[in-house]
Amino acid sequence: MDSIMRLIAFLILACCSSLPRGEGIGDLKLNYYSKSCPKAEQIVKQEVVKLYNEHGNTAVSWVRNLFHDCMVESCDASLLLETTTSIVSEQSKDRSFGMRNFKYVTTIKEALERECPATVSCADIIALSAREGVVMLGGPYIPMKTGRRDSKQSHADVIDKFIPNHNDSMALVLSRFKSLGIDAERTVALLGVHSVGRVHCVNLVGRLYPTVDPTIDPEYAKYLLYRCPSPNPDPEAVLYSRNDRETPMIIDNMYYKNLLNHKGLLKVDQQLLSYPATAQFVKLMAADNSHFYDQFGKAMLSMSENNPLTGNEGEVRRDCRFVNAAA
Repeated sequence: MDSIMRLIAFLILACCSSLPRGEGIGDLKLNYYSKSCPKAEQIVKQEVVKLYNEHGNTAVSWVRNLFHDCMVESCDASLLLETTTSIVSEQSKDRSFGMRNFKYVTTIKEALERECPATVSCADIIALSAREGVVMLGGPYIPMKTGRRDSKQSHADVIDKFIPNHNDSMALVLSRFKSLGIDAERTVALLGVHSVGRVHCVNLVGRLYPTVDPTIDPEYAKYLLYRCPSPNPDPEAVLYSRNDRETPMIIDNMYYKNLLNHKGLLKVDQQLLSYPATAQFVKLMAADNSHFYDQFGKAMLSMSENNPLTGNEGEVRRDCRFVNAAA
């Protein structure tokens, strides 16, 4: 009897291991919810469009959410967990400074729960809303796979090990992205998302005071000093500069054109032009917006598929802010 059971177990294992990647249990795949919640992706799109029409800056938030969630351990919606007696939220850490609009993730989740209760994960909401956010910002459509599950814990204690700081060396930045399988060219493309949104003066004053960074174009420096007139800005105040003054709400290659004109907003931005391993790609993407879109889309896909929880791992949270109560 034991020999028969071992044979059956072997045949099951052999059968499952022969499945092509993308079709096996626990893998991400396109249209994961086609049967369990056929309108899921449509609902996410509808909510993103509605929120964009009401609050345009939400589109930038969706893209930033993907970066901050997927860079840290896993694309598992750990970012969305709020602080409780047993959890320290990743949102409370310095690397999350300036992030906002988390409440609108709840809006999307509630719409999905009305259609398909306890079915669509918060991690997939992050991925799908980022995809739609990019489109709303004029960027390329990115075919995100779904099937992620949600983490039951925060990764707040390790954020600094994964998310680069705006003042880090380019060598360190590249190494962080390389750990996700993203090479130098696609790292340059990902940073192109800095074409949209804004940066708080807290993160800029190091380039302006006590003296202006000599790599900044003098006229651009005047603008930055006007926007950030104090070396000690109030982090609670609305003090910021636009990443891109030419097309501030469009993801495009104007970011790279600005770098060539020494108008990079953050230190990490301008370093792309001075660092040998990245300078060539800045010039290439400044000259070819289509190439930028191609590399950006591929990099976003790689990021969105970083070590996801799938199958029976994690859970599907009923409320993206909190771990499900024990049954």
